[in-house]
Amino acid sequence: MGMVDVTEKPVMRRQAIASGKIVLAPATISEIRAGRIKKGDPLQVAEIAAMNSAKQTHLLIPHCHQITLDTVKVSFSVEKNFIKARCHVRCQARTGVEMEALVGVSLALNTIWDMVKYLEKDENGQYPGTKMTEIQVEMKEKIAGPASVGKERES
Repeated sequence: MGMVDVTEKPVMRRQAIASGKIVLAPATISEIRAGRIKKGDPLQVAEIAAMNSAKQTHLLIPHCHQITLDTVKVSFSVEKNFIKARCHVRCQARTGVEMEALVGVSLALNTIWDMVKYLEKDENGQYPGTKMTEIQVEMKEKIAGPASVGKERES
């Protein structure tokens, strides 16, 4: 078995966007908006976690190739009872970056959960309403040739 050999594949500009949601209690969302989370700003820390984890995907998923990323952009939408995270990754490589985007968004959501879990626990220490959901690849794209550099879609 082993890793897929991509030696003969051409280097292309590639990008992917992954997204996902974490469902939280409205009271937790209010505390986030008010800046009263004990560990600091969950969105700021989650952005750093997403960037770091996207860059380390090859260490986490055994068959992923090590890819030098050109950019990792993370954004959040805070709603009444959930936060949606998006992770946009770009590179110039022989293989795609959708796994890096998925790992990035997953770790962003995990980081948010870690930072607010003390607010989400019930009296038994459980998380009856907290969940991560809808983790998906929204877009994956590869662009051939130097003429296309800089013409890819922005998120």
